[in-house]
Amino acid sequence: MSKIGKVTVLNIFACAMIIFTAVVVFWLLAKNNLFTDFIKDAENKSFDYRQKVLAGRKSNFLAKNNISVVTVDDVSFEYLWDKYGEWPIPRDVYAGLIDHIEQSHPKAIVFDLLFIKSLKSSDNADNKLINTVNKYDNIYMAMNFDNIPADARKPLDLPERIQVDVENHSKVNLTANMTFSNCRTILEGLLNGRAHVGIANVNRSTDGIIRTVSPFAFYKGSYYPYLSLIAGNNYLNNETTKTYTINQESELILADRKIPLTPNGEVILNWYGEAGRVFDMVPVYKLLLDIGSGQNNYDFKDKTVYIGTTATSLHDTKSVPVSKLYPGVEIHATFLNNLIDNNFIKKTSIITDVILCTILALITVFIVFASSSAIFATLSTIMILVGYTFITYYLMFISNLWAPLVLPAIIVIITFALSYIIKYIIKSRDFEYQYKLATVDGLTDLYNHRYFQESLKQQMETAKRYGTSVSLIIVDIDFFKKFNDTYGHQAGDAVLRQVAQVLKKNVRTSDIVCRYGGEEMSIILPNTNNTEARTNAERICKAVAEKPFKLNATDESHVTISLGVATFPQDGEIPKDLIETADKGLYRAKENGRNQVGAPE
Repeated sequence: MSKIGKVTVLNIFACAMIIFTAVVVFWLLAKNNLFTDFIKDAENKSFDYRQKVLAGRKSNFLAKNNISVVTVDDVSFEYLWDKYGEWPIPRDVYAGLIDHIEQSHPKAIVFDLLFIKSLKSSDNADNKLINTVNKYDNIYMAMNFDNIPADARKPLDLPERIQVDVENHSKVNLTANMTFSNCRTILEGLLNGRAHVGIANVNRSTDGIIRTVSPFAFYKGSYYPYLSLIAGNNYLNNETTKTYTINQESELILADRKIPLTPNGEVILNWYGEAGRVFDMVPVYKLLLDIGSGQNNYDFKDKTVYIGTTATSLHDTKSVPVSKLYPGVEIHATFLNNLIDNNFIKKTSIITDVILCTILALITVFIVFASSSAIFATLSTIMILVGYTFITYYLMFISNLWAPLVLPAIIVIITFALSYIIKYIIKSRDFEYQYKLATVDGLTDLYNHRYFQESLKQQMETAKRYGTSVSLIIVDIDFFKKFNDTYGHQAGDAVLRQVAQVLKKNVRTSDIVCRYGGEEMSIILPNTNNTEARTNAERICKAVAEKPFKLNATDESHVTISLGVATFPQDGEIPKDLIETADKGLYRAKENGRNQVGAPE
């Protein structure tokens, strides 16, 4: 295989190993709850940041003109406290508000208030509210589920009229987060009357921020719809729906809307802005002043009117992506806002996330391996992350698609680091390969002549500096031409390789064995005097003579060598002199019958 071919295969293998390593690492980390919780929390924070940035660009949505919020704000709360001297205020006040708002023919009136029994409320006030609500068919009332123990509050059976059926054709688990064992019921006349009753429960993430809403709650074996779901359904269909359908794509079908659900049956809300800046906000005290004066300064025609509290002292504020203090009533209104605009957020699937991470990892690997500059590769990787961040931003803005940001970023960083580590290893191996090509003889696997010359010079300088000896043995294979002529050059090559192996096995690790040229080889013996060198040469000569050498598949033969020895400093002060002395010893060995170490003069 050519050098280019080897490098290409090695690079492909390295890329595969990087991706495989990343997959294994994240598979192991995924089993660690601390890591998965960190990823989830960080991804949620990235979602919040994108929502905050996008909120400033969501200024012309249809729902703003279709939703009004009649709010008990801080000013209204003080006004009501001064006028009625208590909170909650008498229920008949809301009855008057309903009649006043209905004069404008609104689409619906949705109460984000729980009308449960109150010690301060009189029966007459309760009855007036019940009677007023039952005059209309566009009033929506809220109630809550909870998990208070049965011995503290008896779980009551709820009327079938507020229950719904859900045909779930997906793998969505509707009971994962919204299954309850108890409930806070509202006034019986409202619960069993004409009003539409929905659930006001909302979901908090592990960090306490509300990003999702569950369209259904599960209680005593039945489903109960979310308050704004039934208000939105009637907004779109002008009728009450008793059966809801979730298709195979995990989408809740509502008229011509397809609402994407998470695996836990939640809807991800798309937020429009900070509290009090999205919807038409009408303080309650303003309407009460209108009622008192017989005026009608607010037009609610064809609007959905939410009635709830925004006063901070009433503690009905939550944290959402775009605001730390966001009234619950505006959360319900945001759901309807999304429904009217068909504007819910859809999260990418796990398969899509894996594909995105893989593509980014491959691009990162390519940049690292293709770039000769570390600065360029680093800046390019940073640009990949910045570019991908902008892509996720525009995907959310244009397509309401929540693509992951944190996990791909972590994978890119880890891939970048792994790529450089492996690239360094490959370069090191490539350097070793090139170094070996430059210093090692390809046939015998001994150091080549060039390396021999450099090493001998270096060893002699070291010996001169420290006052020690260095010896040289030159080896020549006896009658080598006979093997080539009789058995062919392949047999000669086999002899060279096997003699080289015998030499390497019979020297110290500090000794340097080289191919000097042709059938000649040399051994540099650092810190070795002439007597020790001749002893080693005799032992090597004997080891070669005693070993049978395989020439080919069928033939074997004994091989002998002749050797010459020289030692610094007595046999020469420079490499040339040392080599000439060893050559003279080799010549004398051949003259005296071969298979021996040449005697000194």
